[in-house]
Amino acid sequence: MKIRPPAAAGLFYAGDPRRLQATVSEMLGAVKPSAAAVPKALIAPHAGYVYSGRVAAEGFATLRLRAQSIKRVVLIGPAHFVPVRGIAAPTVDAFETPLGRVPVDRDALSAISEIVIETDAPHAPEHSLEVELPFLQALLPSFAVVPLVIGEAKAQDVAEVLRRLWGGPETLIVISSDLSHYHDYDTARRMDAATAAAIERGEWETLGPDQACGFLAVAGLIAETSHRGLAPQRLALCNSGDTAGGRDRVVGYGAWMVEERAAAA
Repeated sequence: MKIRPPAAAGLFYAGDPRRLQATVSEMLGAVKPSAAAVPKALIAPHAGYVYSGRVAAEGFATLRLRAQSIKRVVLIGPAHFVPVRGIAAPTVDAFETPLGRVPVDRDALSAISEIVIETDAPHAPEHSLEVELPFLQALLPSFAVVPLVIGEAKAQDVAEVLRRLWGGPETLIVISSDLSHYHDYDTARRMDAATAAAIERGEWETLGPDQACGFLAVAGLIAETSHRGLAPQRLALCNSGDTAGGRDRVVGYGAWMVEERAAAA
């Protein structure tokens, strides 16, 4: 079995399994339960847990009601370290974190083989997907992941991937993205508020790298959900100046969910 080992353990989150489990459980437990939430898709940040973990928890905590039904997670985020032309899928059989191994859904990757390229290089150092996995491992009894990182691509390509892998209750979509980077606190708040409004209005074509590092993944999700008559609902919006950092150069974080049942409205 070919395993992609953790690259961010001990850096973005705790490398010790017990400490990691306790941290994730504490963050999830701090979120007030929502009796009505049945998310099909989430947008969550991917910074170190001390900075964005509680915002991510606001998104993942909404999975409590449907955790038993989720068997596949389509996980998409930006490639930060290795240049990618298109959308990259790994060749490995599983991703590993301190909480264990998550199998890769090779059948799902076969269904999108002509849209993506297979290469492990951009996945090896990448944190944008990895940091979401412990939250999923803490909540879902058993699942496989479809891990994809995006470089130079089109939002429409992401939307096509999501269309093919949309599935039913067994499939969850998670888009990994932070918001604005390294502006002062007040500027970041203004920029991120405008980005959040664009996301919620379905204005995917207005998103760019200044708004979010994972803008292509976010835009692809919004393009597909808008086509299906669905709209993201905001769960949290803040920046590192609100959590664990100074306010001179901050990074923005947001969490949204998309509920499938809205299609019947």
